[in-house]
Amino acid sequence: MKVSSEARLDILTRINRATGGQQPALERMPVLPSSRPRADIVAQFAEYAAEYRAHVQTVTESEVPGVLALLLAGKRVLVPGGLPAAWLAPLNTTPDAGQSHAELSSFGAVLTTCAAAIAETGTVVLDHGPGQGRRALTLIPDQHVCIVRADQVVDSVPEAVAALQAAITAGRPLTWISGPSATSDIELSRVEGVHGPRRLNILLIDSA
Repeated sequence: MKVSSEARLDILTRINRATGGQQPALERMPVLPSSRPRADIVAQFAEYAAEYRAHVQTVTESEVPGVLALLLAGKRVLVPGGLPAAWLAPLNTTPDAGQSHAELSSFGAVLTTCAAAIAETGTVVLDHGPGQGRRALTLIPDQHVCIVRADQVVDSVPEAVAALQAAITAGRPLTWISGPSATSDIELSRVEGVHGPRRLNILLIDSA
């Protein structure tokens, strides 16, 4: 049954009068940390991120420079400020200096860290703080290599939002990434890289 705009207005007016024009108080439930074992949470993140076609590799801190050298050999790599010098030593890197979108497209890859990662969705979240740079860096180059520390992985989206509270309060943008950029045409043929990187590599640093 279609409700006319006049009838909808009448219904809303009656509701407003019945409640005295007062908005009910919003009660937020506290976000409690997951009680699951950390190893299970981290393993689920790696599994779900891979299901989104991210290439996930678990490494130790000392292995990072060598793995990056293999992943990014022969590529011009754009890097934001705040990354450890040891990671960049074997790479052909260019610091982000506010390059235009056209200039960003000339880079083969971008290397960043992240602010959080979520097990239940296989998502990495960037709040564009140190080591992550501005949003355009991770949207234009063809490959995104993202470094995730195991202690940054949380179990659920509410836990991630709680962990990102400082960035949210500061008004920084958030970029949520689940796998490489992909879209489908009318026949559901998957096409990757139309609106962002075709390849997402996640290096998961396991400190255990």
